[in-house]
Amino acid sequence: MRTIGHWIDGAATAGNSTRTQAVYNPATGEVQAEVVLASPSDVDDVVASAARAFTEWSEASLSVRSKALFAFRELVNRRAGDLATLITDEHGKILSDATGEVQRGLEVVEFACGIPQLLKGEYSDQVSGGVDLFSYRQPLGVVVGITPFNFPAMVPMWMFPIAIACGNAFVLKPSERDPSASILMAELWQEAGLPDGVFSVIQGDADTVNALLDHPDVQAVSFVGSTPIARQIHARATANGKRVQALGGAKNHSIILPDADVDFAAKHLVAAAFGSAGERCMAISAAVTVGGVADPLLERVAELAREIKVGPGRDATSEMGPVITAASKDRIVGLIGSSAAQGAVITVDGRDLSVTGHERGFFVGPTLIDRVSTDMDVYREEIFGPVLSTVRTDSVDEAISLINANPYGNGTAIFTSSGEAARRFHREVRVGMIGINVPIPVPMAYYSFGGWKDSLFGDRHIHGPEGVSFYTRAKVVTARWPEHREEHGASFSFPTAR
Repeated sequence: MRTIGHWIDGAATAGNSTRTQAVYNPATGEVQAEVVLASPSDVDDVVASAARAFTEWSEASLSVRSKALFAFRELVNRRAGDLATLITDEHGKILSDATGEVQRGLEVVEFACGIPQLLKGEYSDQVSGGVDLFSYRQPLGVVVGITPFNFPAMVPMWMFPIAIACGNAFVLKPSERDPSASILMAELWQEAGLPDGVFSVIQGDADTVNALLDHPDVQAVSFVGSTPIARQIHARATANGKRVQALGGAKNHSIILPDADVDFAAKHLVAAAFGSAGERCMAISAAVTVGGVADPLLERVAELAREIKVGPGRDATSEMGPVITAASKDRIVGLIGSSAAQGAVITVDGRDLSVTGHERGFFVGPTLIDRVSTDMDVYREEIFGPVLSTVRTDSVDEAISLINANPYGNGTAIFTSSGEAARRFHREVRVGMIGINVPIPVPMAYYSFGGWKDSLFGDRHIHGPEGVSFYTRAKVVTARWPEHREEHGASFSFPTAR
């Protein structure tokens, strides 16, 4: 049985713990490896190594940092297929989707390669007689990323390129469900010439997370996961004086207006709801129809959903793979069943899907549920599976009010041919990321990613300009260089410009 360990001080290690957890192949349902779960001493070791590395790395020139990032970018690009295969085997998503995940992560690496421009400060000459003023940003120290199972390469790459480019040492705690990608990325960083300890990986569970949150030498924590855990992490880490950005869950809605192109909207809804088996924080899980568009739209969505080829991620003909674990499958199936018990109509039912040759895999087929109301479990809970619920409304006002009443505020979209309706929608809806005829509005790397309400705890979004701000702190210097022959008196009054 293969054992997946940590990466500490530039080397793979099993650490000091004897605790392990099974890593499954979701397509077969079989255990393919064991991951080591860190002990408290392992956490101390990885943070100590990162703290030592930070001392020198924070003083490295911007040119040296950029060179390491450019080298890492080339190596990831060269090994993208290997990374994608690891993701597919442990997460279950199809290879093309896993490859796309790596590419979206690379975009942030490329953004971080421009760190000299991103860290330019400000300078004001002669703010007072013989006095100049300037500002710049400095790294924080040891920073931690706690990342989810659904994007084992992309989400870490939304964090660590910027953190490292800014001069920090980064400790990654990946999901214990699909940990292998993190170790390959550590090896690539070493090959890129990054000093040992600047990037580390610590495998573990909730005990490991809590040890990192409590560690006095950790300065900041970035997290992506469910809202309950995001809330806990934000509370615990901030209580310990750390800077925190904790991205929580989502219930992403898409409004479809009567003037929308029905076929266009249906195809994009199906891709957004069922791609990656719905295990995306930006997946559309609630379609909100307005007026008479519901029946023709749902007829087309149902037709397309039934055509989706579900199978193992390594099969090139598969369009959707399994969900991550047996427990996830059971939870999704239970929520589908609850919708019918509570009065919804299951139009396309994926609960009994069986994939030939992979009968033990964790498969749930695309599921479409109509006549959903906002008090049903399938609407209230974040399903994280291939389930699209439909809520029917009579007006744009009702649809916008429904979205604004939801506790989540991650992403939303509108399908329409009306510029006036689209403008009104994006101005009135209380959500962080909005798509206009784009169902999954994930910003490019040079913008920042983040939601509102219960989808974000903390005041900084991830990657982009806000990522640079999160991983640095500002310093402002007021300077005067008096000539020794002149007499300069000091004043007991508060200083003012003169």
